[in-house]
Amino acid sequence: MSAPTNAALAHTRRVCTLYKKSLRNLESWFDRRHIFRYQATLMRARFDQHRNEKDPAKVAQLVADGERELFEKQHYQPKKFPMSPGGVAFEREVIPPDWVLDYWHPLEKAQFPDYFARREKRKEEYVVWWEKQYGKSSANDSSSHH
Repeated sequence: MSAPTNAALAHTRRVCTLYKKSLRNLESWFDRRHIFRYQATLMRARFDQHRNEKDPAKVAQLVADGERELFEKQHYQPKKFPMSPGGVAFEREVIPPDWVLDYWHPLEKAQFPDYFARREKRKEEYVVWWEKQYGKSSANDSSSHH
């Protein structure tokens, strides 16, 4: 059994992307679940109708026509998931990076002695692991980055 070609994978991905975008577009147009499911079933039947098409030219034309139709029928205000880019809650809660804790005042660190002791130990273990994995950094390497 031979591995699938890049062209076949690209085509498959293009069809799957078209299908998913079409579903999301239907979701934006039909807010009642039963109406959406009915429309989704009709759309899936349209995809399945050409599932076994062998002619590459016709297949490419079908996909292009589908993408054009999707563009023409796209919703004017598509639904977005709240935490996704463009959603109402996207990046609402900023999670600070770990290095911020290095700049805490010693009195702040003193309130959590166990945590910061364990953190320092883990940082040392990470340095040992890094040097074992990639070798020690020389003085030239650290000065060339500044």
